[in-house]
Amino acid sequence: MSVTVVGSIAFDAVTTPFGSRERMLGGSAVHFSLAASFFDTVHVVGPVGDDFGEAEYEVLRARGVDTDDIERVPGGQTFFWRGEYGWDLNDRTTLETRLGVFADFEPKLSPASRAADVLFLANIQPDLQREVREQCAGARFVALDSMNLWIETARESLIETIAGVDCVLLNDAELRQLTGEPSFVRAARQVREWGPRVVIAKQGEYGAAMFSDERFFALPAFPLESVVDPTGAGDCFAGGLIGFLAAHPEEELDHELLTRAMAYGTALASFNVEELGVERVARLTVEEIVERVAELQRITHFVCKPVALRA
Repeated sequence: MSVTVVGSIAFDAVTTPFGSRERMLGGSAVHFSLAASFFDTVHVVGPVGDDFGEAEYEVLRARGVDTDDIERVPGGQTFFWRGEYGWDLNDRTTLETRLGVFADFEPKLSPASRAADVLFLANIQPDLQREVREQCAGARFVALDSMNLWIETARESLIETIAGVDCVLLNDAELRQLTGEPSFVRAARQVREWGPRVVIAKQGEYGAAMFSDERFFALPAFPLESVVDPTGAGDCFAGGLIGFLAAHPEEELDHELLTRAMAYGTALASFNVEELGVERVARLTVEEIVERVAELQRITHFVCKPVALRA
């Protein structure tokens, strides 16, 4: 089995209270691919310019990611984003965005990418997401991410695209914005009524919550003493979760499998924020992931015994 991801490949300039980089590899498709590569073959689809060199390709190829569908646009410049975080790392300020080749992106999928068992539609224009979904009609599981820009400018197109996928991953504020519901629980229920069987609310440092088949499951974020850079954490979470599902095609895609996938997504996201950009995940080991998932299981388990309560 394999996973296809379609999204941005970028250079990021990031400043946080704990460090900065003027130019580092980033983008939703990159963060997702590195995380998902621990579970299955990943085909990454996205555009880059002439400034995207062998060093950047090697970061992906070193993890076994298939880069054949990265489209190099002659004379173009790779998507660039500059942002800054304050002490509250949940809040970031975008200082500069240069779309470059991403402005005219038209996804071109090879037969291998179209044949993938699992598809992740990263944060791109909803019409493009729908076109890619139609090219991957045989995918067993399709998940979608989006953002406030598309909710504000292309809401109806986004809702139409959501109707054709199995899973939606949005942060809780985006769920409320999309539906107009003040409660993210009610918002998630409404989104499920549009078609997806699974809705996951990403909640940053507070973890993530999943709604599926009228069941609910939530995990806290892994407790860390040092958080350096949250950029790409949501995409790493998606990569861990969806990569895990892709690696278990023989199992029924039920609530129990999804909860295990949530644990691996949570673990991958926690590694991502420990250093700037992709630096930590790029040198991550399987043993570290297994150990962190086991620790996450330990700290979220409790025994409930009968207790006498006073009326």
